[in-house]
Amino acid sequence: MENKKAVKLLNELIKDLEEANFITDSTVDKLKAIRPYAVEEKLPVIAKSLRLAYEHIEENEVFVIPIPQDEPLEDETEVDDTNELITGTESLVYLLKLIKNAHLAVNMEEIREYNRKFEAFAE
Repeated sequence: MENKKAVKLLNELIKDLEEANFITDSTVDKLKAIRPYAVEEKLPVIAKSLRLAYEHIEENEVFVIPIPQDEPLEDETEVDDTNELITGTESLVYLLKLIKNAHLAVNMEEIREYNRKFEAFAE
């Protein structure tokens, strides 16, 4: 996102979440406040992701969508037992950082993956 107000709101929200280490009452309000900037910048994938995120939190009172997992390397033969799903505040902060740097193609693909997970969870 390029709008300075949107970036400021994103930074504030990320900081709040990292400090509190849980989703606060104002999280949904801040997500709703950021979304119009994504619409204004004609970033439909981000606008959708923000909407799905705050609807998800409103419905579930928590954030249970995990961080998208990296694909294992082809030559990787060992099984990694530390490959746990990361949800909650960490996952939401990760999503917000992706949104903040959505100009990178790899980040947009991960945002799309979050959107698919939101929709699958809602079904």
